[in-house]
Amino acid sequence: QVQLVESGGGLVQPGGSLRLSCAANGIAFSRYGMAWYRQAPGKQREFVATIGSSGTTNYADSVKGRFTISRDNAKNTVYLRMNSLKPEDTAVYYCNVVFTNHWGQGTQVTVSS
Repeated sequence: QVQLVESGGGLVQPGGSLRLSCAANGIAFSRYGMAWYRQAPGKQREFVATIGSSGTTNYADSVKGRFTISRDNAKNTVYLRMNSLKPEDTAVYYCNVVFTNHWGQGTQVTVSS
């Protein structure tokens, strides 16, 4: 059974930083691409970033240059480092195993003064 557990969300002021983590169990983690998505209130879930099994990364234009996705295969964990946060980054952030329907439960990120 695949389990994805996100952590690291919270309340941060504009311009601040957070690092999200997603720990995976039940999959051969190093073989899979991983992704982060987010869903703001009243909006559809949207793509944020992805990292392939080889480490290749891709980002949504809205976060490019501010967010960094990384992975630690020894810990079966994918990270999302978020810098220069803006109020419009407020959302529930979810991790996903690429090309599967495996999702975490989400972690809330609120950017507000």
